[in-house]
Amino acid sequence: MFSNHHTSPYRQPYSGFRGPGEYAHPQRPPVAENKLKTALVQIERKSFQISLSENDRGRLLRISEDNGNRRNAIIIPATGLAEFHKIIGEMLEASNQLPVADNPPPQ
Repeated sequence: MFSNHHTSPYRQPYSGFRGPGEYAHPQRPPVAENKLKTALVQIERKSFQISLSENDRGRLLRISEDNGNRRNAIIIPATGLAEFHKIIGEMLEASNQLPVADNPPPQ
């Protein structure tokens, strides 16, 4: 073992896949979050929940998509929101300027 190697109570040695939803290591306990602002957005058949929250580590933006049986989310620390906003603006501008493809690829 290296001197800078620290073990974590949340990471266990890999012991193989145990099935859907079952992992070889326990999940981390949830961190209490204080929701500061929440918005729901419906775009076509997709529903997104966007929440600005705060916890003991700082502020964050959580973007979640709930599709019935599972929820997908990305979390952006508040320190990166300005950069994220800039890139979203660039993507919106590119989307408005580029022509729409005649035959979009199947999804």
